[in-house]
Amino acid sequence: MSRSQPSFVPISCLITALLLGGLNHHSAVQAQNWTRFRGENGAGLSDLKGIPLDWSESDYAWTFEPEHVGHSSPVVWEKSVFITSASEGGTERFVHCLDADSGKERWKVSLGFAVSEKHQKNSWASSTPTTDGERVYAIFSDDQSQIVTAWDFQGKEVWHRDLGPFGHDHGQGVSPIVSNGLLIVPNDQPGPSSLLALDANTGNTVWNVERPVAKTSFSTPMLLPGRGQEIQLISLSEAAGLTSHDLMSGKLNWQSPAMPMRTVASPVVSEGLLIAFCGTAGNGKYLMAVNSKIDASGDSRIVFERKTQLPYVPTPIAVDELLFLWGDAGLLVCLEMPTGRELWAKRIANATFSSSPVYIDGHLYGVSEDGEVFIVKAARDYELAGRVSLGQPCHATPAVANGHLYLRTFHKLFALKAR
Repeated sequence: MSRSQPSFVPISCLITALLLGGLNHHSAVQAQNWTRFRGENGAGLSDLKGIPLDWSESDYAWTFEPEHVGHSSPVVWEKSVFITSASEGGTERFVHCLDADSGKERWKVSLGFAVSEKHQKNSWASSTPTTDGERVYAIFSDDQSQIVTAWDFQGKEVWHRDLGPFGHDHGQGVSPIVSNGLLIVPNDQPGPSSLLALDANTGNTVWNVERPVAKTSFSTPMLLPGRGQEIQLISLSEAAGLTSHDLMSGKLNWQSPAMPMRTVASPVVSEGLLIAFCGTAGNGKYLMAVNSKIDASGDSRIVFERKTQLPYVPTPIAVDELLFLWGDAGLLVCLEMPTGRELWAKRIANATFSSSPVYIDGHLYGVSEDGEVFIVKAARDYELAGRVSLGQPCHATPAVANGHLYLRTFHKLFALKAR
């Protein structure tokens, strides 16, 4: 089966950066495109300069108000921004394409679904879409079906797949990724579970790996180097733990022990270690730091563990040798990697966070559920550098591309242009 070549940063460049000791924000991050949840490889890192530490309503380049709510993050390819939304009850799901400079809506498509349940903090459009510069891909689900669809940049449907029932009362939130002509769809749920690779051109199944069943996972996969030019696809769930599969074949390379609780935050890589989390009831309970090398022995796979002051929903962020754990209840912890030694732990505010932080020009930007942006210096010493209110509640992780910081609340998308 033929596969299109990726039109973004070559995976060999990403692998080289990873082999040098972790994803480096100076060498492996695209300034212009933000193609998936948390940008390039899910790292949440941007090399954009000029985003301010303080701003007001008049500083936004534009705002967009979709008719309906969604917690998915924006994804950006050059001058196109894509977001999703859904009507109350989830009976209609939307993909919007906006002009990245003006915020003007170019097109909107919709899909019909049955009424379905969700967690009070979730939405019916929480899965972040992904793009390869040719198509945009999105996943929506109800109890009877899980629909994966690809559209071209003019809004024409290219293909459409129904992966079968998605039976979970919390709703869906995991996001797909696309690489090397494959669309990767993690499908860990209480029913039959799997990890799938679909041909990005046609939607046909390239490989399908069955997974053990436990609670629904909300963790989005990432990529790491394997042997030679092989690529590891890293996925996380409660029942399977951290798994490494060969991206092109689906073959299992290695697997960690199962996680003791539900996985929501996505895995990240820091100084050669994969960091994975699980928790329950809004609290992170367990961190596992795993050797990411494909040939590491089983006994040495887990390097260290941590069981206190952990995030559950927000995905952590690694900047050089520092790992920042942005907690759901507003506690920010800085660890030195690869030892895991705690450098500091500070209460940012009495606020709750579902959004994950992003890194821009030496600072972390995190948005509370109340819609306040907290800006913290990404350093070995704690410093709160700014805080700005968006005026609306927010569960969506920001995106950084095309010279803008894109911030999504329940009812608006804000575009803040770099100065």
